Amino acid sequence: MSYQEPLSQHAIAISISESPDMAVLGLGKEHLDDAMTEVARHLLAMGARLLYGGDLRKDGFSNLLFELVSRHRRDADLGDERVGVSNYLAWPVHVGLPIDALQELTDALKGTAELVCLTADGAAMTPLERAALASRPTAAAEWADGLTAMRMTMRASSNARIVLGGRTENYKGRMPGVAEEALIALESHQPLYLLGGFGGCARDVAADLGLIGAQSGQVQAWAGREKFSAFRVHDLRNGLTEEESRALATTAHIDQAVALILRGLLRQRDAEGMGNGSGP
Repeated sequence: MSYQEPLSQHAIAISISESPDMAVLGLGKEHLDDAMTEVARHLLAMGARLLYGGDLRKDGFSNLLFELVSRHRRDADLGDERVGVSNYLAWPVHVGLPIDALQELTDALKGTAELVCLTADGAAMTPLERAALASRPTAAAEWADGLTAMRMTMRASSNARIVLGGRTENYKGRMPGVAEEALIALESHQPLYLLGGFGGCARDVAADLGLIGAQSGQVQAWAGREKFSAFRVHDLRNGLTEEESRALATTAHIDQAVALILRGLLRQRDAEGMGNGSGP
């Protein structure tokens, strides 16, 4: 490449899943897809690598990211050989998938994205190690530890975390996935960008941090929510002012959200000297 993009030294983790209250907000899954697409598209254009803990379900967000990074790479034509998306597969997830299917997808993604299979304690497995592991049904007891380990590994490999949406029921970890990823970011002082305008866990966390007003009606209870009471706006460490973080937490206008995220990331880069080679 003849130049270095502004976020070429950054790996940005994205947390997203459907929100239980999107219909109440007048939104549907297509709005969440569009939001993720715009956020990811701009980050890729700025040179960032994207990290996502997806399970490869049909019509899921993993496939959306794979399609996006492939299209971006074709359109950019910059001769960039870096992987644009790293999709992390927690221990319980890839154990239940046929090795042939994983290998086929790995081959199809070569040059644009990668699958990162993890052990139960969050260490990356080599292709040979995964190939030697027989696929089998996964036990419920494996999920909580494996998902937490994956999220800790992603934290160690990323510079910032962006969260939007997030289901609050029917999750397999210790707490809702989007919430646990936000909590890990806060506890480890990682820059965190909360997009609460699409409801779900992201909105709940934003409310608990005092970014938005109290929600009308009964407060949604989910496992681990009480942990967020220990944090406030300054704990986001995201390069945004309090007013800007509030705007990000309330807007459903994705252009405004993207502008705020990029503003915060670039301020963080400049403040921490990450533009000259540091970072994961």
